[in-house]
Amino acid sequence: MDFNLEGKTVAITGASEGIGRAIATQLAALGCNLRLAARSAENLDAVKEAVRASANVAVETYPLDLSKSENQQAFAKACVDDADILINNAGAIPGGRIDEIDEATWRAAWDLKVFGYINITREFYAAMKARGRGVILNIIGTGGEKPVAEYIAGAAGNASLMAFTRALGGSSPKDGIRVLAINPGPVATDRLIGLFKKSARDRFDDEERYEELFAPLPFGRAGAPEEVASMAAFLVSDLSSYTSGTVITLDGGQVNKGQLF
Repeated sequence: MDFNLEGKTVAITGASEGIGRAIATQLAALGCNLRLAARSAENLDAVKEAVRASANVAVETYPLDLSKSENQQAFAKACVDDADILINNAGAIPGGRIDEIDEATWRAAWDLKVFGYINITREFYAAMKARGRGVILNIIGTGGEKPVAEYIAGAAGNASLMAFTRALGGSSPKDGIRVLAINPGPVATDRLIGLFKKSARDRFDDEERYEELFAPLPFGRAGAPEEVASMAAFLVSDLSSYTSGTVITLDGGQVNKGQLF
């Protein structure tokens, strides 16, 4: 099966860990050159070293706080001229009810994830339109599919990005561009495992029993970052060349079960 990605240049935000790192690793293995952004220079360097040890591709890193408009512009300016693919992945919106998430926290989270995705996409889209080709993939999350009050900021933000993807992706083929999204459910990133370990300490007084808390999830486990990366590789490749304006849910069927967590 030929993904036809060798030699393509991919810009990825939130690339220093978790899903972003898994996507970077997967695409490098398929021959893609990488432009990676995240806050931590140290973590980005670790990804760069790991990728270069296993794949003969070019890797450039950009340690930037992408919640700031000027840094969004700086990343776009550095990458738009040769990026064939953009993958927006930076940001995690905190949980909490409306009386638990103050305005500053809400705005900070949306500046990174919601407005970050929109602003960066705007810059890359213009360059891709001028060339007549490109792919933009947004990694969002299932909170927007089944909104709950306990995750109100994330539910509203994710729902906005789903609508953004569908609206832009519905008209983008006329410019030679595909715009898509993946909504991952619970994925076994370091962040999620840390949260489950805390819950295991609280419940069992033993954080090593955290995997027992995965039992209610589909298939009795969380998803793997590599599973999201495989879907991402497929969607940005020529194997999915007739797909745009589509949001793929990757959660083992959980949102259709009536619960998110």
